[in-house]
Amino acid sequence: MSITGIKGMNDILPGDIETWQHLEEQARKVFGAFGYREIRVPVAEKTELFCRSIGETTDIVEKEMYTFTDKGGTSMTLRPEGTAPVMRAFIQHKLHALDPVSKLYYIGPMFRHERPQKGRYRQFHQIGAEVIGIDDPKIDAQVLAMLSHYFMTTKIPDVSLQINSLGCPGCRPTYREALIDFLEQRLSCLCADCQRRYTSNPLRVLDCKVPGCKEVTIDAPAMLDNLCIGCEAHFTQVKNHLDALEVDYTVNPRMVRGLDYYTRTTFEMVTGSLGAQNAVAAGGRYDGLIRDLGGPELPGIGFAIGLERLALMLGEQSVLPPRPELFIATLGEAATNAGFSMLTRLQRRGIPVEMEYTGKSLKAQLRRADKIKARRVLIIGEDELQRGVSQLRYMDESRQEEVELDSLESLLSKEIDGA
Repeated sequence: MSITGIKGMNDILPGDIETWQHLEEQARKVFGAFGYREIRVPVAEKTELFCRSIGETTDIVEKEMYTFTDKGGTSMTLRPEGTAPVMRAFIQHKLHALDPVSKLYYIGPMFRHERPQKGRYRQFHQIGAEVIGIDDPKIDAQVLAMLSHYFMTTKIPDVSLQINSLGCPGCRPTYREALIDFLEQRLSCLCADCQRRYTSNPLRVLDCKVPGCKEVTIDAPAMLDNLCIGCEAHFTQVKNHLDALEVDYTVNPRMVRGLDYYTRTTFEMVTGSLGAQNAVAAGGRYDGLIRDLGGPELPGIGFAIGLERLALMLGEQSVLPPRPELFIATLGEAATNAGFSMLTRLQRRGIPVEMEYTGKSLKAQLRRADKIKARRVLIIGEDELQRGVSQLRYMDESRQEEVELDSLESLLSKEIDGA
């Protein structure tokens, strides 16, 4: 019996990977233009990092983390999200000493033990970006402008930006008490999870997906109605800057996000094309996170984009695999050896070339060239090799011409460069 992959952890195969590479390359291009630099962190961290950052009463920490004890007795966790590891690296390597403003992005896999469904898997991939060191509302607006621009450049359809403010440690406690009072009067209508945590993490009740919880909290008090003067002014300025940058958005007062470290501005890119998994990117401000992890008192804001969901949304717009510029078809041992040498020379020049290695018939070789959609086929037989010429067939144009073998490399280079 063959060994299969782990449920919810998927292979990304040729034919699909080209779309992923396109999405990643666009991120590097867009984020680079906005001044971000890539950072890579381990997939496993000490469990304490996520308990302290995400929050011990969140679903992620309580139910979804892949946690194990290594041979040295240290509790380790496969990263369920990217912000906390990046902040750990930022603190550990004192990146704030290099530049008072750090703009970082990352691309990689995350892990959560969830029920696999469309767009939600146990190993999933994110593109994330973080800005550390600025609390001005203009940077909130610029982060959102960059995120919106990324979706525009990748031609992801049917997405819209929603924003909210979760206040600060100064005004959130008052709202928290008002929300707990509201929930206590409706406790019997809440699901078991929400009944258990409504006092320890009441905001999570607003984000519960159980229909009964959603219905009973429709009239719950909103954080936006309980912001302090500073948070209200901050959110107003964020909206004003977004308007000035012509970034479309709507305010969603029920948005709370699933991580405890968020403060003030929070946001999601949502779609109607993926069913219940409607968020394709999300993030917010986390002004106390670096301090809570043992670092300096520095503000931060960031987001993560779900790659699997973007790939699903591209659908028929998925990126096609690259086509070989040339397929070398040969007849006879001497022609095959000569073709093999030519293949390697062209590949070393950066020209995508393929050939048949096993001596199949010309008809079979041409079938393979057609299957892999080669743009050209070079046919070399013993006679052609003796004369130093060959037939070059242009597959898209249904024509062929005789070319000198010695001039083939320069001919291909000119045609490819001029395409």
